[in-house]
Amino acid sequence: MDATRVAVLGTGKMGSAIAARLAEAGFEVVLWNRTRSRAEELGLGTVVDTPAAAVGAADIVVSSLTGPDAVLAVYLGPQGALIAGYGKTFVDMSTAGPDVVPVLATHVGTAGGRFVEAPIMGAPPLVRAGQATILAGGTAADVGLASAVLGALGTVRHVGETGSAARLKLIANSMLADIILAAAELQVAGEDAGLDADDVFWVLQRAAPALESRRSGLIESHHAPAQFALRDLRKDVDLAVALFGRANSKTPMLRWSSEQVSSAAGATPDLDISAVARLYRQEKATATQPD
Repeated sequence: MDATRVAVLGTGKMGSAIAARLAEAGFEVVLWNRTRSRAEELGLGTVVDTPAAAVGAADIVVSSLTGPDAVLAVYLGPQGALIAGYGKTFVDMSTAGPDVVPVLATHVGTAGGRFVEAPIMGAPPLVRAGQATILAGGTAADVGLASAVLGALGTVRHVGETGSAARLKLIANSMLADIILAAAELQVAGEDAGLDADDVFWVLQRAAPALESRRSGLIESHHAPAQFALRDLRKDVDLAVALFGRANSKTPMLRWSSEQVSSAAGATPDLDISAVARLYRQEKATATQPD
């Protein structure tokens, strides 16, 4: 039996990890990226010139794009994915916010396709190792079809109808913002109090095990290459603030986190989110400078 052919639309950090994991798991991958050379650098599968060409050559389609505008452009633009969408299952793994999901689902349905939203919890290395968590929204039948591919990337949790997964992903990334800011604050505060940096981090990591991958950033100020760039976290937190604002939820901690992430991203947008520690280290340096 021939291997399932999967089109991967978007080969940024997350898309590249998805493509590499799927190829390793035995799927045939067809890649498209706005900058073709970035897809070619992966040395995987077949690289094509348009989203429509990728979809036409595949059994199932996975997209990993940077935001709602990019998602709509890739699906609906000239030579967009839905030109060849009839009968195909589309799995959007972008963190583009919940507002674009019903729009995209409607367009996919009109084109004769099936739609599943499946944002990822976990950095690219976890995806590459098949250990990510995937939040899947859509009908049980459609999620079941997509799970044949998604299961290679990690654990799949069906969280309800379309839109549910996108909202939950904003919960996850809002929590990540709160955690990384708290960890950065306490890491620097502990060092200021005369504690050993490794001991401080050991305690923090015991409370929040996911911090382990940010050790070099929080202790040694090594924030590149980014696992998750500050500009992307700023985008996600902004989406979350807007979502919860419409729901009239009280989110003072998230709003404070949004301000801090925005400040850090404004200074160093391409650094890893661990670079929020620079806010505290720079403030300390400024406070101790002589008049």
